[in-house]
Amino acid sequence: MKLSVVIAVYNEELNVKPLTEQITNALEGYDYEIIFVDDGSSDNTIPNLKAIDNSALKIIEFRKNYGQSSALMAGIDYAIGDYIITLDGDLQNDPSDIPMMLKMAEEGDWDLVAGIRKKRQDGMLLRKIPSKIANWIIRQASGVRMKDYGCALKVFKSEIAKDLGLYGELHRFMPVLAVLEGAKMTQVDVKHHARQFGVSKYGLGRTFKVISDLLLMVFFKKYMQKPMHLFGTWGVGLFSIGVLINLYLGFLKLQGQDIWGKPLLILGLMLVLGGIQLITVGIIVEIMMRTYFESQQKRPYKVRNVFDKTQSEKIGY
Repeated sequence: MKLSVVIAVYNEELNVKPLTEQITNALEGYDYEIIFVDDGSSDNTIPNLKAIDNSALKIIEFRKNYGQSSALMAGIDYAIGDYIITLDGDLQNDPSDIPMMLKMAEEGDWDLVAGIRKKRQDGMLLRKIPSKIANWIIRQASGVRMKDYGCALKVFKSEIAKDLGLYGELHRFMPVLAVLEGAKMTQVDVKHHARQFGVSKYGLGRTFKVISDLLLMVFFKKYMQKPMHLFGTWGVGLFSIGVLINLYLGFLKLQGQDIWGKPLLILGLMLVLGGIQLITVGIIVEIMMRTYFESQQKRPYKVRNVFDKTQSEKIGY
């Protein structure tokens, strides 16, 4: 079996060597590779990585800082393992949990095994409480019942990981993206350690980014293949209300009343125009969706298994 361990790092010069040693010890007896993706570090992360004597090591160096999602995407693209493991480069995840998670993935035929930080070693006010609130919001909005979206330690089947499409800053929603690909997913408690070296790259400033990305995830999950149901429904609703308001005002005008300058007239016109715009956007997005699938010969469905009873064997995946 071939495993690919993907770690995105940014200014983690003191963590890369001990992390490599931990992974090497945890995966003794496995056929694996360790892929570090340096996301434009300004310290000695790259020199320290190059100084590590390990034949399983692969280093991908970015020209500048592109963000964690791009770094993970690059690592996954270069990975050649049957299973791809992701974890943070700050020594807070414990590589000794990987064999247990891998065993779960194999025995249960899971496409994704995600970690849950059981005893999280972070500050309560700035890290734990905001994280719990964010996890609850994401669960309610996406419908994907993950307990801990923030845990980076995950084990993917390669074909699922390579289809995730980690654009922007969507690494936080990897489980949601996996579900969109039809993945079977489970969770398990894992160990978590306090950061020893360096400083955290996370803060409260990412809250608004998470909310905006969450709106995108909700759209992907509910309306990716039927965008007209979102834009068209709202467009027809607003257009209808606007038409009713204008008919009412037209009736008042026929009765001799002066309707010019009434706020209701402005509202009616805005609703009509807004409804037309939404319907138009819905049609355009519908065309783009069809172009997305047909130009790449994609299909709006995923087939897990095909059984041919005439041959009495399983074919395809």
